[in-house]
Amino acid sequence: EVQLVESGGGLVQPGGSLRLSCAASGFAFSSDYMTWIRQAPGKGPEWVSTINGGGTVTTYADSVKGRFTISRDNARNTLYLEMNNLKAEDTAVYYCRNSIGTRGQGTQVTVSS
Repeated sequence: EVQLVESGGGLVQPGGSLRLSCAASGFAFSSDYMTWIRQAPGKGPEWVSTINGGGTVTTYADSVKGRFTISRDNARNTLYLEMNNLKAEDTAVYYCRNSIGTRGQGTQVTVSS
């Protein structure tokens, strides 16, 4: 059974940082590209970032470029999203997703003073 479990969300002030994690199991994680998406209240899903299986190729949405960093540890079957200089508009539920569209339950990120 494919499982993706996100963690690391929380409440942070503008300008702060968070590191999200996504623990994967049930599929060939190290050979699969992985994606972070987010969904803000009342809005549709928004693509955030993607990384290839080897961790050598990354892409980012313009809205997070330069502030977020996606990475992975294939030995631990874990995907990460380092988020710096957070803004109120980053408030959303963040999900990790594999190449066939399976995603976890999400982790809430709230940026507020």
